[in-house]
Amino acid sequence: MTAVTAVKYISADGVDVFYREAGQSDAPVVLLLHGYPTSSFSYRNLIVRLAEKYRVIAPDLPGFGFTNVPAERNYQYTFANFAETVEAFADALKLKHYALYIFDYGAPTGLRLALARPDAVTAIISQNGNAYVEGLGAFWDNLRPYWASQTAENRESIRWLTSFDATKWQYVTGEKDPSAIPPETYHLDSALLARPGNADIQLDIFLDYRTNVELYPAFQQFFRQHKPPILAIWGKNDEIFIPQGANAFKTDAPDAEVVLVDGGHFVLENHLDEVADAILKFLGKKLV
Repeated sequence: MTAVTAVKYISADGVDVFYREAGQSDAPVVLLLHGYPTSSFSYRNLIVRLAEKYRVIAPDLPGFGFTNVPAERNYQYTFANFAETVEAFADALKLKHYALYIFDYGAPTGLRLALARPDAVTAIISQNGNAYVEGLGAFWDNLRPYWASQTAENRESIRWLTSFDATKWQYVTGEKDPSAIPPETYHLDSALLARPGNADIQLDIFLDYRTNVELYPAFQQFFRQHKPPILAIWGKNDEIFIPQGANAFKTDAPDAEVVLVDGGHFVLENHLDEVADAILKFLGKKLV
């Protein structure tokens, strides 16, 4: 029987966190952390597949999807705060142990969580979720001037990254059949980005991404010291996080499994079965 995905809210860290959940309540937990510019909606199909054997939980990060941040919370949109919010979210749900599925922004968020609670992490599935400078594609050259100098001019120079065309580009680039990607994906993301004030939130987050690169050595030390099982499954045609980032995991985790899929950044849209099958096989071996 196909698993039913519930949509819920829970208060955590002063934030009304929207999340999707499916699977048996006593099954091992897989926590899915999404990327830019999307939300837990990007996992709508993967949740159903993984819920055959696992309790699958996917929150929307603050500033994304349907999570609500009260104005009086005065939330600062940084990756350090994202990790604290997800940590509070896990506590609110009484999650003691979980495998992390990390993608795009979900990678530095989840890996910060792993640094804070290393014993909670049972495994890591990185789907185009970067932790190495080798994985930063030429795309990041758009952001480096802003990282180096936070002028109004440099800030405005990257506002185009919040546009509809930039969002659609992330979905279709690297795919042999872009027409197979449901248009509601990038239309929903774009509509949510267009909410009043949200584009400026995203520019703040773009600036803060530089702090993740600074933490890459700490993430790598975590891999060496705690030796979590790692599956790096990557859309090999991704121009944002290039496949060298997947192979780099083996530098610090020689037993890491690397799977390259003939797709782009949002590889789940056209390659769900290939990715889900690889994850289920991996978790079946590691979560015993």
